[in-house]
Amino acid sequence: MKWTYLLINIGSILIPFIFSFHPKLKFSTHWRSAWLAIIISLIPFVIWDAYFTSIGVWSFNHTYTLGLDVLGLPVEEWLFFVCIPYASLYTYHCFKKLFHFNADKKIERISVFLVLGISLFAIIQFSDKMYTFSTAVLLSILIVYLLLIKVTWLKPFFVTFTVILLPFFIVNGLLTGWLLDAPVVLYNDAENVGFRLNTIPVEDVFYGCLLLLLNTAIYEFLLNRKSINNT
Repeated sequence: MKWTYLLINIGSILIPFIFSFHPKLKFSTHWRSAWLAIIISLIPFVIWDAYFTSIGVWSFNHTYTLGLDVLGLPVEEWLFFVCIPYASLYTYHCFKKLFHFNADKKIERISVFLVLGISLFAIIQFSDKMYTFSTAVLLSILIVYLLLIKVTWLKPFFVTFTVILLPFFIVNGLLTGWLLDAPVVLYNDAENVGFRLNTIPVEDVFYGCLLLLLNTAIYEFLLNRKSINNT
């Protein structure tokens, strides 16, 4: 039982890691940018995570962890911020490599309007729910910033994010108690809206979007800087 969270992390990264060396995909050639993006993104999320754990917004069921805590977080939670972003960046890389994304921004506009619209509603309606409010605010700020600097990769990102929602629901479902006797991560429902997708708090979808969007933004910045330096 104590290996559960670790095995979930390993299961999330195993196939993307193995196929990173595929000769047609060659994601391993972008490892420097990918790993640096993951490490940079990990820092604010771990701080946020540790703080929310300390004030009881969520907690961890040590029945499913090895019992090794760093800054009040199970070591598996640290690995979560490595394994999930890696799998996401790998998938994002594959989509950009294998599919042609034309200049039509319809998907991008719909995605941005939908995410910002829901986030704005959450900010206004649920300002007393710490998980809901903080996730909505930070996601809105990041998206608006990316729109202001006119990044060109939001369309492939949102397409990728839509596709990985299925494995996301499997992983987060397991962490929130699906198919297990009890959740790995326990949420204080006083700090979220209380609406769940099966066992998953709806906020987790937007939290996941924020996590992966930040990783992708840093990854694209590093790739672009590398490209400029090589010219």
